[in-house]
Amino acid sequence: MKRIAVLTSGGDAPGMNAAIRSVVRVGIEAKMDVYGVNRGYAGLVGGSFIQLRARDVSGILEKGGSFLQSARCPEFKTEEGQMKALHVLRENGIEGLVVIGGNGSQTGSYALSKRGFPVVGIASTIDNDLYGSDITIGVDTALNVILEAVDRLKITASSHERAFVIEVMGRDCGYLALMAGIAGGAEAVIIPEVETDPELVAEEIRSAYERGKNHALVVVAEGAKYNATRLASYFSDNHERLGFELRVTILGHVQRGGTPSAFDRILASRLGEAAVNAFVEGEPGVLVGLVNDQIARTPLDVVNSRKKSLDPRVVNLARVLAK
Repeated sequence: MKRIAVLTSGGDAPGMNAAIRSVVRVGIEAKMDVYGVNRGYAGLVGGSFIQLRARDVSGILEKGGSFLQSARCPEFKTEEGQMKALHVLRENGIEGLVVIGGNGSQTGSYALSKRGFPVVGIASTIDNDLYGSDITIGVDTALNVILEAVDRLKITASSHERAFVIEVMGRDCGYLALMAGIAGGAEAVIIPEVETDPELVAEEIRSAYERGKNHALVVVAEGAKYNATRLASYFSDNHERLGFELRVTILGHVQRGGTPSAFDRILASRLGEAAVNAFVEGEPGVLVGLVNDQIARTPLDVVNSRKKSLDPRVVNLARVLAK
């Protein structure tokens, strides 16, 4: 294989640039020409390619986001769009494609793989909901951004004797909320995977008040049935039963930005190398991720047919530690 391309797709994640850099430099070391695709699948369909040399990826290691950018592409979800993408790839002499992204992105990589084109996915999403990797690029940085906010809000909550509901990202997966709740010392964690009774949340907040605590924290995933807005609305007419006055903070997209942590830079660099090696060794059609602290290849059909679940032992730990 002499010519490969790399794209980033879906939500940006800190460490994507480190993965691009690794794909480019390891690819060049393997005597390949490496091309970047601007704006994800939209750029792929539109033929937006640029050859990347070693110096072209200098200075991007420490930057968040993706210097190749990302964009939505409804056209690529259609058969016509996918066939057009294949035509563009072959017209440009591209023999293999690296896709850096999460669930939606790897659904796209699988679509191309099923049509016979060599594709390797790199696990990258702050939600950490992608099957085939214990932890994905961007998660560590996002979690540390959340924890910094939680620690700051705890100081304010204590100063004013308040309860704070902090909403973090996680539309279908509560990993960030769960881990932030444990590491941040929350009184309650609300995630999509576990049915939550708001009355029990009220009891946890009230219990903290009656134990003499001068604050209470609830960390909630945005995709939970009772997200921050709904939970605040539920308690709006009867704050007195909580003991504390209630405030809501929605962290939003601030969790995606920021300088990637050392862990994310190293993980991304290792996965970039692994993606190129999968082509060199004749094993495309896989996602490269980290499983049991080892680089692993998981077939794209398996990645797209299975759902990653949270460890119930960690869910229980969050409950125990909140007492």
